[in-house]
Amino acid sequence: MKKSYDVAIIGGGINGSSIAYQLSKMGKRVVVIEKNHLACEASSAAAGMLAAQAEIEEDGPFFQLALKSQAMFPDLSKELLEISGIDIEFVQKGMIKIAETEEVAKEVQQQEAFQQCWDPEIEWLDSHSLRELEPSLSPAVAGGMYLPNDGHVQPAKLSLAFAKGAEQFEATILENTEVISFIYEQDRVIGVQTTLGNIHCNQVVLATGAWASKLMHETGIDMTVYPVKGECFSVMADSPIINRTIFSDKQCYLVPKRNGEIYIGATQVENTFDKSVTPGGIASLVERAVQLVPQIKDARWERVWAGVRPQTGDGLPYIGEHPLWKGLFIAAGHYRNGILLSPVTGRLVADLLEGRPDEKLLSAFRIDRNKEMVH
Repeated sequence: MKKSYDVAIIGGGINGSSIAYQLSKMGKRVVVIEKNHLACEASSAAAGMLAAQAEIEEDGPFFQLALKSQAMFPDLSKELLEISGIDIEFVQKGMIKIAETEEVAKEVQQQEAFQQCWDPEIEWLDSHSLRELEPSLSPAVAGGMYLPNDGHVQPAKLSLAFAKGAEQFEATILENTEVISFIYEQDRVIGVQTTLGNIHCNQVVLATGAWASKLMHETGIDMTVYPVKGECFSVMADSPIINRTIFSDKQCYLVPKRNGEIYIGATQVENTFDKSVTPGGIASLVERAVQLVPQIKDARWERVWAGVRPQTGDGLPYIGEHPLWKGLFIAAGHYRNGILLSPVTGRLVADLLEGRPDEKLLSAFRIDRNKEMVH
């Protein structure tokens, strides 16, 4: 095994793999170090929605980051299929953001007016028009914002496609290998100590999701990244129940996958790494899903699962260089938007390491944006 690289990336999830893909495409000697196996945490538990305009309701750096990343998917899906041989199952059939009451309908209509500035095809549909589009929706739904250009992917396949693509450009992937600490020299990080021994490199990227704060603490940064567990289940039907993603602000979404499975999620339980699935959590999701799409109750049960999302104190991810140690970079805390933001995160971090930072876009995501974190 080579012991020296240009870049060591800690974390083999979707963002670590995306960064590895972009850097290795540039000709960098890259190693990805994953303590378990690739895409084993949030990257494989997510539903894969690319819901930039359903979840983010105001303009700003985060919204612009999301729009930029969302626009990368059509070309990226073709590129990754050609290079990695993996179909990420990019589907672009649209999404409906549901308003279940007249009161909520007014709020969603305001969102629709704002979102039309970015996509004039977005429109408000009343209950009757919605059910013409998706006949299985409950007639009790007041209306919804239709986003015809929204889509989704298979998250684990996307993550593995990034990793396989990086390997095609000669990146090294080390699974079942844990990083114990950084290696320091003067004011720089020059490598990592792992369970397989020391690895030296010019630059290190920390992309360990909800686990990022552990290694960051030793560097003098108390980075607020904490776990939020989400429980999900899926069903199958002999014929399609819905064709588009159904999204409700009341913590429920239904995502129809290409194989006929419908992913339904997700609960939110803060500050736990326990990925057990609870009857109460699944029962609440079943109730919500049946309220939105009554036919779900007759579908065939498939499976249940849970994952841990990485949330931050202010809801924004950390993407940037460490304020105290040169050569150390962080990309973590993407919460519910890790799949959506993975293409742009890979590109931004690769450019940052190359000395071409997009200062305007990255300024809101600095590691030291909250000064009290530095000690």
